[in-house]
Amino acid sequence: MGSLGVLKSTTMVCVPLMSSSVQQMVNDMYQAKIEGADLVELRLDFLKDFNPKKHLPALICNNPLPVVVVYRPKWDGGLYDGDENSRLEALLLAKDLGADYIDLELQVASDIMEKHKLGQQSRCKIIVSCFMDKVTSLKEDLSHLVTRMQSTGADIMKLVTNASDITELSRIFHLLSHCQVPLIAYSTGERGLISQLLGPKFGGVFVYGSIEGNQVPGLPTLASLREAYGVDNIDSDTKVFGLISKPVSHSKGPILHNPTFRHVGYNGVYVPMFVDDLKQFFTVYESPDFAGYSVGIPYKEAVMEFCDEVHPLAQSIGAVNTIVKRLSDGKLIGYNTDCEASITAIEDALKARGLVNGEATFSSPLTGKQFVLVGAGGAGRALSFGAKSRGARVTIFDIDYERAKSLALAVSGEARPFDQLTTFQPEKGAVLANATPIGMHPSKERIPVSEETLRDYSVVFDAVYTPRKTTLLKDAEEAGAIIVSGVEMFLRQAVGQFNLFTGGKAPEEFMREIVLTKF
Repeated sequence: MGSLGVLKSTTMVCVPLMSSSVQQMVNDMYQAKIEGADLVELRLDFLKDFNPKKHLPALICNNPLPVVVVYRPKWDGGLYDGDENSRLEALLLAKDLGADYIDLELQVASDIMEKHKLGQQSRCKIIVSCFMDKVTSLKEDLSHLVTRMQSTGADIMKLVTNASDITELSRIFHLLSHCQVPLIAYSTGERGLISQLLGPKFGGVFVYGSIEGNQVPGLPTLASLREAYGVDNIDSDTKVFGLISKPVSHSKGPILHNPTFRHVGYNGVYVPMFVDDLKQFFTVYESPDFAGYSVGIPYKEAVMEFCDEVHPLAQSIGAVNTIVKRLSDGKLIGYNTDCEASITAIEDALKARGLVNGEATFSSPLTGKQFVLVGAGGAGRALSFGAKSRGARVTIFDIDYERAKSLALAVSGEARPFDQLTTFQPEKGAVLANATPIGMHPSKERIPVSEETLRDYSVVFDAVYTPRKTTLLKDAEEAGAIIVSGVEMFLRQAVGQFNLFTGGKAPEEFMREIVLTKF
């Protein structure tokens, strides 16, 4: 494994700087230092009217951080389309001026390094890079490519791909953990994000992040790398948890679970996983390193067939939102923490207002109430089974009427066609629960029911938690209803997940504090 053990704990956070002016690039360098970067990558090909002799000293001498100098030509995905000799002269000048690293494309690296005797007792390290549109289908092909890069005499190799599926990233992880020479390898885009975040686990030399206000598409921010993901704490023993969803960028899970792992001293990381194909995903990521998952839209029902065992509550609901890989045999066990989370959130809101049925404190404030549910997907199923278990009468609306009927049958409720929702007149004091994405960012203005009927509901619950107070909740509050935010359900189901993930007890107050301040 070479010096992998050393590399794993010394992954550096690098910020690519792509300003068009030298002055802005210098300013950004100082900003990167303030935000906690370890080094910066200067993309010379982004500079307008760039004059190497005049501008390189300003960029390289007296800089606040170590620099990687990149002058990417158009033929390798960059912006430079001038004379090749001038480009190489600028890179050699950067080296002579004291650049810590210069980046050479694989196509030209061997010739340049031989001709200019680079990499021999030089303080400046040579990165040999290669950009591929696709992750080649075989590990062997990638190994051949790495061997070619290695033969150039590179100090560090850099391989960047554009993954079309999250399963392709497993080849990158395999490469990182088996490579003898320091390697930077990752994939761009939303599907490639975990290759960035998990670089430190598998031995990547650099992780890339962008500075505030200068976001590079597809890269996490420096702040999220340091604070949300805690990349400094990730090592080869870190257990990986993630949200399986499509889309996944809306998830607040990482900013809740990761600080909580650190708070209790658990060596885990929680990452967003953009999954296109469940079967492929579970087939590829079977290693015990990938220890558990939250399951989001649209997979809570479909994921059940990939679980080896399903907890009875989740089985009866027909939806799983949490999967844990059992240590003893690697089997996937499915649970549902949504059900109790949503129902207790609604019950506690009713109890807080004193709306409890009769004198019997042991009965639920939902007993006997009409429970109007919009959406019969995974979250809707959890809500309807929870409501039924508390003695409520469930009325279900879903855009797919057959799905609504099937769920109504399972909870002895009633299904109604979706187009009747706007004219539907609930019983006085009914509970309304939205379990659809209606009202979720970016379509924040929409609400699933007619505004006039909101005054008939005693409680309105919205499973959507971005934004925290949806238009539905604002309108319901104005109409006099008790409102329950999806954030409350999110917190409670996350507490349940945390207990399942770690086998310990979640620090609930700590988690609530994060939710109140960060959401």
